[in-house]
Amino acid sequence: MKFTKIAHLLASATLAAALAVPAAAQDSSNRVNTETDWSIFVEDNPTQCWIVSAPKSIRNTRDGQEVPARRGDIRLFVSYWPGNDKKGEVSATGGYPYADGSTVTIEIGSDRYEMFTDGELAWAASPTDDARIIASMKRGSQAVVSGRSGRGTQTQDTFSLLGFTAAVSDAESRCGG
Repeated sequence: MKFTKIAHLLASATLAAALAVPAAAQDSSNRVNTETDWSIFVEDNPTQCWIVSAPKSIRNTRDGQEVPARRGDIRLFVSYWPGNDKKGEVSATGGYPYADGSTVTIEIGSDRYEMFTDGELAWAASPTDDARIIASMKRGSQAVVSGRSGRGTQTQDTFSLLGFTAAVSDAESRCGG
């Protein structure tokens, strides 16, 4: 488990660097395709592929009441990094630092999965969990990602899964998934 966490932390540095690139620059430089609500990106040297979607709806609550919240980019990802033997790693960013020690929940239909957090990023705990989440996402119509900020704000972000299966297939074909 310790090795897995270290690998995830290294992956977070790469993903964070990708997130730091302004959306317009990502769109013009390395987005290679779009499948309905999902975009496919490819980075060379080393080769990395990822698919990403923004939420269709967001909800921020505290003590059961809706509240305004300043949040950065909110995204759901699946990444393929052949050089690191990553094939279908599910991650999310809520646009804020998650509460220390908290988990994020992703619900697809009746399936529910926990993801661990580090700063603004959340991941599935293992490649087996990644595969289960992806299988659920292929069958589902939406994914609901719920988390908690360090300030106690509960967030619920709903992502469309239209185009997800085609986007996964595209990324896998480009990055050997």
